[in-house]
Amino acid sequence: MQKIIVIVGPTSSGKSALAVELAKKLSGEVISADSRQVYKGLDIGTGKITKREMKGVPHHLLDVYSPKKTFTAHDFVVRGRKAIDDIASRGKLPIICGGTGFYIDALVGRITLSDVPANKKLRAELDKKTAEQLFTILKRRDQNRAQSIDQHNKRRLIRALEIAQSPKSDPLRSDLRGYDVIWVGIAPERDELRRRIDVRLRDRIKTGMIAEAKRLKKAGLSYKRMESLGLEYRSLARHLKGIISKEEMESELQSAIWQYAKRQKTYWRRNKDIEWFFPNSNAAIFKKIRTLL
Repeated sequence: MQKIIVIVGPTSSGKSALAVELAKKLSGEVISADSRQVYKGLDIGTGKITKREMKGVPHHLLDVYSPKKTFTAHDFVVRGRKAIDDIASRGKLPIICGGTGFYIDALVGRITLSDVPANKKLRAELDKKTAEQLFTILKRRDQNRAQSIDQHNKRRLIRALEIAQSPKSDPLRSDLRGYDVIWVGIAPERDELRRRIDVRLRDRIKTGMIAEAKRLKKAGLSYKRMESLGLEYRSLARHLKGIISKEEMESELQSAIWQYAKRQKTYWRRNKDIEWFFPNSNAAIFKKIRTLL
């Protein structure tokens, strides 16, 4: 069977660098599974891999959509499946790498997606509530979704509640029969992960994350849309509007990203097919994968 490698783990764990090294050794190509890196211009804020860091390895599903529009999990499954088939048809190894667990599980067929249509009346009612209120409601109605969702992302929270309140079932399941998925997880120790998150955040601020947000605003991305993108862009919008200082923004983000990393770890803990490794265990990972290919 055609193999697919899936690399998962919390943010700042080193997934992207590992994917590149695996692709170079195993003649592979990388499919990015990040719900915000699909957007053009969201580079520093999302920690998007650079051309230099790619080392010549082709990457798919990066910079494919305008941030003014909404890219859905359904869009990801459709495009991701095409990318997998294209890579495999050329005799290359598909390597899925990213931190958006819901997207990955939908792509490999572990979960199904909802065909629930947009409910404008419900959305208008839910939009009046704060993200905190929406998250509290979601925890009562769909504990599984609540475990993996960005609790500050109002757009996602509203969609999750829209699905939770509908009786309709989901007919869309990605069919990957004929493919064999190899799961690899990267999991730094708690203190090391926190250090990595803090260092990475400071580096991104230093290299122009605030200037990037200003460029996006000048190009027509509204503050409301920026905030709906969650995490870094939510805090960046609050800083640009003068609600919080640069120092407050950094502190807010350190806490928010750490909480997000913990939710990612909780999400993946349910998948018993994942074999976990510490960062910088490339030799052990290569050895393990070769026995499975």
